Amino acid sequence: MVLVVASPWSAEAKIPRDRAQVRAFRAEQPCPSTGRTRGACPGWHVDHVTALCAGGADHPSNMQWITREDHRFKTLVDVRECRKDRRKGIR
Repeated sequence: MVLVVASPWSAEAKIPRDRAQVRAFRAEQPCPSTGRTRGACPGWHVDHVTALCAGGADHPSNMQWITREDHRFKTLVDVRECRKDRRKGIR
């Protein structure tokens, strides 16, 4: 018997991202906590305003800085909505 546990961070939620697009975003919008365009950004994550699973673009124009805590919640909601859409045949 195989047990599959789904979470927002499971393989199901992973959609390939273009790291060059994240670098381009960071070049335009440095880390809010350090002001740097490279390296760690403590407490902050790069987020897609419109989730990739909902058809959002993997492009700097669809990216924003978001706190780690807010990102966890937003990802949970985004994945839940994408699953609902998939079940309805929307995506």
